[in-house]
Amino acid sequence: MKDAPLRDREVIIEFFPVGNYVRVAAMDTKTLTEISIQGPKSASEEILKRNALRRLEYVLRKKGLIE
Repeated sequence: MKDAPLRDREVIIEFFPVGNYVRVAAMDTKTLTEISIQGPKSASEEILKRNALRRLEYVLRKKGLIE
């Protein structure tokens, strides 16, 4: 990530397997902003985590909570 805007923030990440896909939820504890994404069960946990963090960063930027 560019200069890692989430580096100094606590983010909770949860994985929920549902059939052939995995639901991933990520929450920023400072702002209580939560997002969720879905991915194939065959995707690695690292890829799903990275995509969830990117989505959370996008939402926080859109809300003006981070630069």
